[in-house]
Amino acid sequence: MAVTQEQLAQRSGNQCELCKAEDGLAVYDVPQSEGYPNASVLLCQTCRDQLENPAQLDSAHWQCLSESMWSTEPAIQVLAWRILKRLSGETWAQDLFDMLYLDGDLLAWAEAGVIPEAGELVIHRDSHGVQLQAGDNVVIIKDLDVKGSSLVAKRGTAVRGISLTDNPEHIEGRVEGQRIVILTKFVKKSG
Repeated sequence: MAVTQEQLAQRSGNQCELCKAEDGLAVYDVPQSEGYPNASVLLCQTCRDQLENPAQLDSAHWQCLSESMWSTEPAIQVLAWRILKRLSGETWAQDLFDMLYLDGDLLAWAEAGVIPEAGELVIHRDSHGVQLQAGDNVVIIKDLDVKGSSLVAKRGTAVRGISLTDNPEHIEGRVEGQRIVILTKFVKKSG
């Protein structure tokens, strides 16, 4: 059974469960939570934006974890562990991380979704250097022969809802009903 925003608001006192902000609250499903119940938390827009774009983590914002890491809610403990692990280069974050204890199951859950270091992030950029995200729409800027088929992906073809790969030069998308790999240098992000 999914937890509703109203239930989370009641649990949190209408505050972000990490930083206690009261504006822009929405449900956030903790990534890598398969099999763990109650994996939703109520977060403000700032916390959600930073969790969804780990390269932009602002360590000053996360000093709020000195309080929220003591929550009795497992999902909040897991998020605090992941963020503190990511910020462990900061002395204050390492000190908090050293104090945070998770039992075996919670630790396994936390480790399953470790936030990657900025240097480990695979960033996909289109032909103009604009960063691409999963789900973006792009336009092909050059006729492309699709290997292993007679299909030609024509210039100007819109590819909706792209998927990212482990290779920063490749994305995946559907063209004429066929899922293909496309080189990022041959696409531009569309609105």
